[in-house]
Amino acid sequence: MSYQPVPTVRRRRLGSTLRQLRTEAGMTLDAAAAALNAAANGSADARRWTAPKLSRIENANATIRPAEVETLLRAYGVTDPTTRIALEGLAKDAGKRGWWQTYRGVVAPAYADYISLESDAESVRDYAPLVVPGLLQTADYARETIAANAVARTAAEVDALAEVRLARQAVLTRSCHPLRLWAVIHEAALRRRFTGRPDIMAAQLRRLLEVAEWPTVTLQVMPIDAPPNPGDAGAFTLVSFPGPMPDVVTQENLRGPSYVEGVDDVNVFADAFGHIVDCALSTDETKALIAGLV
Repeated sequence: MSYQPVPTVRRRRLGSTLRQLRTEAGMTLDAAAAALNAAANGSADARRWTAPKLSRIENANATIRPAEVETLLRAYGVTDPTTRIALEGLAKDAGKRGWWQTYRGVVAPAYADYISLESDAESVRDYAPLVVPGLLQTADYARETIAANAVARTAAEVDALAEVRLARQAVLTRSCHPLRLWAVIHEAALRRRFTGRPDIMAAQLRRLLEVAEWPTVTLQVMPIDAPPNPGDAGAFTLVSFPGPMPDVVTQENLRGPSYVEGVDDVNVFADAFGHIVDCALSTDETKALIAGLV
């Protein structure tokens, strides 16, 4: 399995944000390049800016240094320090080696991209119609569900992927800005049982009751008798970031995650999640239902 060391989703997020800021400044690629070269004023260490170079950066086909990000922001008239810090950090971390690269033999590039997104995220909204979201799974539940889907994996690879799933959960309890999670789980997922292991689901339900009390976690259940709603189209995860960086949607299948990144397309999923929340049980009703299933 080949491994892609640069998290391409990070580069795409950075590029699309820089494109948005340039557009908001009313500058074409040519005008931006001219302004950047004029600002460099012939300094010896200045890199010549061109429209093709800017285009490659905006389309994630070229890297950019944090100092160059600051140069671009000045040219676009962006003075907000939060925006500058966020984008410079994204440029700095675009090629950063994450803990998940220890598992590069089993973690596919698309999955590594998703973990990097999750580690950068401020919040996640997750609709899960079939299984409990990975960030809330117990070790046994994770291992059983991975084994059921990863039909071509060895037992050792299944164990490694389960370790990765559990390690991801550290974002919920990190000391600095823990991830805020809003998960809507379909009742059908909570009524599933594991052949010969009734204890697995019981422990998973108890885990959900535990995390439902955390201030950074909002948990709702979509009841079986809910009216038709956008969740009928399937699972998705909406990942949001601090600063000006756009949200990203992921959808997963047997081949791994795929991404939706255009602002208009992402807004469709954001609106859909709002309707899903409206059709789901309240948080108190959710806890009562789960407690009744244990």
